[in-house]
Amino acid sequence: MEERDYFTESRARKSMRLTCPYCRETTEHDLEWLIRTKKNQLPRSADERDRAKFAKCASYMVLIDDKTMCRNLQCRKRFDVSGIKTTAFI
Repeated sequence: MEERDYFTESRARKSMRLTCPYCRETTEHDLEWLIRTKKNQLPRSADERDRAKFAKCASYMVLIDDKTMCRNLQCRKRFDVSGIKTTAFI
C-alpha cells in the first residue's frame, strides 16, 4: 500500500509574518499548506506490515509555497520562505 492510502489530503492557507530580505518590511503573507489527516481505518486489503506502518503514522502538514512576493508596492520582489518549518505534525 502507498502512503496516500493512510491519509486524506486537503489544502489550507495560513497567515504568517515574514520579513522581506530586500526592503526589511515585515508583513502578513498567506502560505499554502497540504494537510494530511490520518484515516480512522485501513482498507480491508491491508496486511500485517501495512497495519504496523499505519499504527506509527500521524497527521501532519507540509508547506507547499517555497517563495512569496513582498507586499511593499515599491519592492514587490520574490523571496524564499525561510525561518519556517516545512513540515509540522498536528
